[in-house]
Amino acid sequence: MRTLTPAPEPVDLVESYAYPPDVTWLRANMVASLDGAAQRDERSGGLGNPSDRHLFLLLRGLADVVIAGAGTVRAEGYGPVRRSKGWDGVRDGRPRVPPLAVVSRTLDLDFDSPLFTEATSRTIVLTAAVADPARLKAARERADVIVAGEDALDFRSAIRQLEERGHRRLLCEGGPAVLAQLVADGLLDELCLTLSPQLLAGHPVRILNGPPVPVPPDMALAHVLQDDDDFLFLRYTRRDT
Repeated sequence: MRTLTPAPEPVDLVESYAYPPDVTWLRANMVASLDGAAQRDERSGGLGNPSDRHLFLLLRGLADVVIAGAGTVRAEGYGPVRRSKGWDGVRDGRPRVPPLAVVSRTLDLDFDSPLFTEATSRTIVLTAAVADPARLKAARERADVIVAGEDALDFRSAIRQLEERGHRRLLCEGGPAVLAQLVADGLLDELCLTLSPQLLAGHPVRILNGPPVPVPPDMALAHVLQDDDDFLFLRYTRRDT
């Protein structure tokens, strides 16, 4: 064992969280309390602080596309991705903002909401062929639709189709069910986990909400950052990537 001593000087977050070049890379960004809760008052935002929010926005700026489940979109009140302070230079040669890709099997989405009507980069919907045809038609009027899989969303196919559209730097913001499936399918390359210094107890959901993963990925610690509020910002990558 060894002590992890915080560096006295500020860290260049753009450099620390740069995507590896010339590969398709799926990163997840999540937050959890010290006792493993992924939500406070049914929202992940209740666990964060200004540093966590700053990193959340920066990771969006570094990504080509932001993936989120429909449940997370509704619970967190998602709107379209908007340009943020600190993005200067990080999106050179790319659209001003990355699109949001919403995962929804049922397409129970409000296609008249700002998420679809005010998006600078057209919102993407990831769904399966089993989706109701009328809802699928409505989705295609307001979003770019990717159909991957028959009865359930095939994430491997969805990511391949995103890659074909030029989206190689992928960022998943959950929710826990979506992330659990990505891990089970062996698709997650990196986990950025904010560890919030709170103890909540109760029975909240964890950052992965699904059946046990048959072959858990072996993750390696890439870095640990700390802010003045004693939040920890952990970055893990797969050992076999």
